[in-house]
Amino acid sequence: MPATPFRLFNLLSALLLLVIAVNPALSQNASAAWVTYPGGEGPGKGKHIVLVSGDEEYRSEEALPQLGMILSKHHGFKCTVLFAIDPATGIIDPNNRHNIPGLEALKDADLMIVALRFRDLPDEQMKHIDDYLKAGKPVIGMRTSTHAFNIPEGKTYSHYSNSYNGDKKEWQDGFGRLVLGEKWISHHGAHKKQGTNGLVVKERKDHPILSGIKDGDVWGDTDVYGVRLPLPGDSDPLVLGQVVEGLEPGGAVVEGEKNNPMMPVAWTKSYQLPDGGKQGKAFTTTMGSSTDLKYEGTRRMLVNAAYHLLGLDVPAGGAKVDLVGTFKPTMYAFQRGTYWPDKAMKPADFALEQ
Repeated sequence: MPATPFRLFNLLSALLLLVIAVNPALSQNASAAWVTYPGGEGPGKGKHIVLVSGDEEYRSEEALPQLGMILSKHHGFKCTVLFAIDPATGIIDPNNRHNIPGLEALKDADLMIVALRFRDLPDEQMKHIDDYLKAGKPVIGMRTSTHAFNIPEGKTYSHYSNSYNGDKKEWQDGFGRLVLGEKWISHHGAHKKQGTNGLVVKERKDHPILSGIKDGDVWGDTDVYGVRLPLPGDSDPLVLGQVVEGLEPGGAVVEGEKNNPMMPVAWTKSYQLPDGGKQGKAFTTTMGSSTDLKYEGTRRMLVNAAYHLLGLDVPAGGAKVDLVGTFKPTMYAFQRGTYWPDKAMKPADFALEQ
């Protein structure tokens, strides 16, 4: 019997499914709106980490895929990376503050890592984040996540907003302050002129997150953010940010009040949503641009933190954090106009290199 077009289509579809079954890496981009790196052998086997990118300046759409690939390839975690997507074109566009598809992945996530700035997401997307936090699950917040949301007054989740000052008193200063420990305060170092040299808090040098990390290992070409001291609740500073001249390691230490006192740039903290059922644990670092991830110590701090928040023993000497594939991070900057449409970047562009 001659093959009809319909039967040919069914045959080709079956062959494609067979190829995907043989090579699971091809299935990681089954959804065009996000990318998933499969879990495997290692301490992270059976654990799911959801990494949520969406900031206009610090290239979280580059940083979080690399971090996810490290966690997947070297440690066995299943990692789903989400992006700010222009719904009309399907391209990654961090300037679109209103759409991060795939947040339903948080329903079975064991850890959420966020690198967000001033998002105003629809209720149906915010509910996934809210449900996750109400369950008291662990969170890692990077860089601008201290000011992750800017949701207008009158909307369901406006209390998540940076500098919230409404009737929900426990939510004063929003998600940043309540969950991570601080909202947006200031550029403490000179933006794009002074870098961050991480100094280990001496009393905390044996903390698991600092395994394999010594003074100067945590480094970033982003400037130190200002915070209000002391940080709230049981916040436990682990790394202080020494302000240094220039954007490369080895710059002169800035004299005066910029380093007296030094600002914490990494800490742990417990959080409890007022209507949540369980207390959770957060790790916050005000570092975390894609360019910061060029530095091994900065990557190690983040991966160690993932282990620690998930109740896993941090590997002796610190986690393996070798870069995966080609990683050429873009210098941080706001990009306007046709930059993102012209770039036409999609989640599939961050597929795990074989």
